[in-house]
Amino acid sequence: MVCLGNICRSPLAEGILQDKAIKAGLDWSIESAGTNSYHIGEPPHPLSQKVAGMHGIDISRQRARRFTGNDFVLYDKIYALANDVLEDMQDMAGNKFDPSKVDLLMNELYPGKDMDVPDPWSGPESGYHKAFDLIDKVCDAIIAKASPNPSGGGALQASLNLK
Repeated sequence: MVCLGNICRSPLAEGILQDKAIKAGLDWSIESAGTNSYHIGEPPHPLSQKVAGMHGIDISRQRARRFTGNDFVLYDKIYALANDVLEDMQDMAGNKFDPSKVDLLMNELYPGKDMDVPDPWSGPESGYHKAFDLIDKVCDAIIAKASPNPSGGGALQASLNLK
């Protein structure tokens, strides 16, 4: 999961998808990163942590890191949370960019629409709730595609690294 600073949207996406994967019995490792280096080593934004916590998801131990081209070697699937992020990823990855491994997150729910998850940075708390709700719906779709029983209990086991 990749956004700009790796403190608002992508930590939410990492936490939400990891929580859903565990509940579905999927052996996935979900991680997140940002395309800029402004927040490296910092925890998620306090409002991202608050909103995730309101849904029983603790993202407080995550730390921001910067996306690298080598992530295309390390991960099976990489989701960008916005079009500008996807463009930055392509520039940063250079010849390691693999279009078969990357897509906009919202395309999982709205194929081909190329929609962004709005960045709640520096806005009111309501923006974080909106981002959470959008990401939550997309993550439900990802789990439904991967698991014959999305509610867990005997779900398909998979080993997949998602960024």
